[in-house]
Amino acid sequence: MLTLKTEDLTPVQLQDYLQYAIAPRPICFASTVDAEGNINLSPFSFFNMFSTKPPICVFSPARRVRDNTTKHTLENVLEVKECVINIVNYDMVQQMSLASTEYAKGVNEFDKAGFTMLQSELVAPPRVAEAPVQFECVVNQVIPLGDNHGAGNLILAEIKLIHINENVLDGNGKIDQQKIDLVARLGGDWYCRITESNLFKVAKPLAKLGIGVDALPKSVRLSKVLTGNDLGMLGNIEHLPNEDEIDLVANHPEVKEVLDATIGDVTNRERELHELARNFLKNGDVDIALKVVLL
Repeated sequence: MLTLKTEDLTPVQLQDYLQYAIAPRPICFASTVDAEGNINLSPFSFFNMFSTKPPICVFSPARRVRDNTTKHTLENVLEVKECVINIVNYDMVQQMSLASTEYAKGVNEFDKAGFTMLQSELVAPPRVAEAPVQFECVVNQVIPLGDNHGAGNLILAEIKLIHINENVLDGNGKIDQQKIDLVARLGGDWYCRITESNLFKVAKPLAKLGIGVDALPKSVRLSKVLTGNDLGMLGNIEHLPNEDEIDLVANHPEVKEVLDATIGDVTNRERELHELARNFLKNGDVDIALKVVLL
């Protein structure tokens, strides 16, 4: 394993390692104004939500690694403590990237990137009409993290109004994760797109107390077939099945086929049962999978 001391790396090297490793990162497409009313629009991938009540997002316009200068977004929010955080989806990613160009102060990136300005209701900066979600925010605090090349400046933005394009809502009025078609930032020039084909769900263990991987038999924990993800799913079950429940699964057609084909062959039986359990897990049948590996 490669081990690096951050103090031995140049800012460019450090930024490269961090941005490739800490990814994907959501994109804050921030619109701001200065005291004279000049509009700025710029994307930042040092961004996330950090509180629900109050609803706080934090993004960080870092000092430029190249020359240690600060960005117009930071300068603007120090003058006018408001911003709009526009969420970026795939349909606008190329225009969003264009808006990151370092145009001179006073140049409106809405015009340069071809976006439509939409008047906000509570704050001075305009919204990006093309963005599927727009947050009108007041800036509660700006926290500088240093004065070196690449040092961040945390902008704590409290969301006051949320605007959502109804086309990304489901039948219950909630945001549909598939419809919103989000993109996220990776390292270098890389991005990723959140499409239906790469979405998956992981059952939250908040409402129940999983038995844990350590409660599984050693033969299961050390399986040469089951992966760490498989063990995590099995360990999220609330309790081990009893012997009667385990015996009953032997009547399942697929399980019975494996048992009949491996009579007297303990080694292959365990492997094939674990492979069958993996298939059940892929289909979300965790209860059956656990009983199969415990046979």
